[in-house]
Amino acid sequence: MYSVGQYWNPKQAELKQMLKEGKIEEVKTILYELHSFVHSANVYEGQYYSYLDEILEGLSDKAFRIMPSMGDNTIIWNLWHITRIEDITANILIAKGEQVLDDNWLVRLNTSVKDTGNAMSGEEINSFSCDINTDELINYRNAVGARTKQIIANLKQEDLKRRFSQKHKNKILSEGGVVEHPQSIWLLDFWSKKNVAGILMMPITRHQIAHLNDCKKLKAKCSKLVLL
Repeated sequence: MYSVGQYWNPKQAELKQMLKEGKIEEVKTILYELHSFVHSANVYEGQYYSYLDEILEGLSDKAFRIMPSMGDNTIIWNLWHITRIEDITANILIAKGEQVLDDNWLVRLNTSVKDTGNAMSGEEINSFSCDINTDELINYRNAVGARTKQIIANLKQEDLKRRFSQKHKNKILSEGGVVEHPQSIWLLDFWSKKNVAGILMMPITRHQIAHLNDCKKLKAKCSKLVLL
């Protein structure tokens, strides 16, 4: 079993160097390892260790949904947030295609929320976390992970330095991936300042591990509250 300190940080540094050198096959190999770390083992058919599965193991429905204190988010919110951001940036920006989330998924998830959740208040996070179908959230995350895995497979060296057009920013906004709120709209400028290599570093890999570390801390808090 890997720890974040022993495994993730050196691999992230290696990815950064390979992206800088434009070594696309090495980039893909490292991306598969890092991406599998933050997704269920099902996405990579058990080929790699899954940090996500470790966090979800033994987690009760109540622990999944609850906010242990007013200074916390919920595990559900964290998973939604990183999955929506991966869906948007991998599919609209990197692949120049359509995101996984659609009307059918919204029905399955039992939510009308389309954005990343950046601008949600604590009350809105609580409500969202109580209402969403947790099984379908995991299914949605798996679907996004599987799509990104394919996008990684299709990467070409010339893709790494490609930047994004205003059309892609407009598409994200029009489809509700971000909303007209200061805590949400800034994401468009943040992403547009990067090229594909930058998006692969952040948010596709580094952003996700940060939020999964938050989930692990939340799980520990829930355990102390006898919620597991």
